[in-house]
Amino acid sequence: MSTTQAQALFLTLAVVLALARLLGAAARRIGQPAVLGEILIGILIGPTFFHGALAHHLLPAPAQPYVGALAGLGLALFMFLTGLELEPSLIRSQGRTAMSVALCSTALPFVLGTLLAWRLLPHHQVHSRVGFVVFLGASMAVTAFPVLARILADRQMMQTRIGGIALASAAASDVLAWLLLAVVVVVSGGPSPWRLALAPVYLALLLGVARPALRRMAATRAAGPGEAGGPPSPAAVAVVLGGLMLSCWATEWMGLHYIFGAFMFGAALPRGVVAPALDPVRGIAEGLRGLGVVFLLPLFFVTAGLNVDLTLLGSQGWGETALILLVAVVGKGLGAFAGARAVRMPGRQAATLATLMNTRGLTELVILSVGLQLGVLDKPLYARMVLMAVVTTFMTGPVLRLLHSDQRIQQDRVEVASRGPAAVAEPQSVGSGPAA
Repeated sequence: MSTTQAQALFLTLAVVLALARLLGAAARRIGQPAVLGEILIGILIGPTFFHGALAHHLLPAPAQPYVGALAGLGLALFMFLTGLELEPSLIRSQGRTAMSVALCSTALPFVLGTLLAWRLLPHHQVHSRVGFVVFLGASMAVTAFPVLARILADRQMMQTRIGGIALASAAASDVLAWLLLAVVVVVSGGPSPWRLALAPVYLALLLGVARPALRRMAATRAAGPGEAGGPPSPAAVAVVLGGLMLSCWATEWMGLHYIFGAFMFGAALPRGVVAPALDPVRGIAEGLRGLGVVFLLPLFFVTAGLNVDLTLLGSQGWGETALILLVAVVGKGLGAFAGARAVRMPGRQAATLATLMNTRGLTELVILSVGLQLGVLDKPLYARMVLMAVVTTFMTGPVLRLLHSDQRIQQDRVEVASRGPAAVAEPQSVGSGPAA
């Protein structure tokens, strides 16, 4: 790295970090999750405003390769943390309620998305017709689990029945969406068939070798003196980060994209481990969250936003954007509402759940970026889909406040507290109370 490149890189990092904090704080001031403001960084810096002059000054050519590499690392850490936060016990605790909502809120938007794809196909240049159709369906089925968790925490809904069901449903829905994205990668002609055939071997090593080894290491450290309350050891951090990098390398080598390796490694880490050295929540995850989400992930927003030029939409582009938004909101909302009503959830609670499941945010942006890399999306359609992700995330807060007032949230929390934690985990209890 030359002196000029180093100066450009460090200045870019400082400016992007400052903008992320500034726009994130501004988003929180208007009742939105901070990540929404951070997503807007890329759009504001990109070619939409001032013909890209901001990107030219804030992201000069000498720094771009290094910024891109750091953005990829930030994305890998984010996907690792997303997998880490995926609790199978949470999905199991909500039983058929979560599965009903997850399946319906994935199936209906997927079907509508595939129909929309056939409508848009003649107007866009795509690398794979089948990949495009499956991809558009998958992108409509996404719910941003991390952003949803943040919204629930800000609204103090984490300890309510509806909050628990929403988290479990979003977790299950996102797993289905990632599986659909893996199908898109396969049908788009990316992976070599013989390398892809090694995917079961990778999963077997991850779950049958790496996971038990990490569990034994955690148990050994938990039994050692002075380990119960200490920070993660450098050795433990090195083991987890090394495993993460190997998992990313394996899926990228197979042609499945490194985000799957990061997500799977996070999901495979042992749960319920006492030792802080390998405790996903209390130990390593917190340190990586500061590095990955706070420092590196905003760089991903910048690189993603450089491909969004809203000035080129035109009348046809805005018409397509409106159609995409309509399909996204109706498909996800009606799917979640139907799934909730199928298990006899009261109408207002079902509508609240449908609103929460329409949150897309960062997870949608990740999927869209993969689609752009694969050639499944062209840049005009990518820009419209990004706009859809921003709008659906923005509308969650205001609609939620209309459907689920602060008074109702407090009543739900009091009810759960009086009945104990099991009240959140009882699927049958959702339909037994009065409508929200």
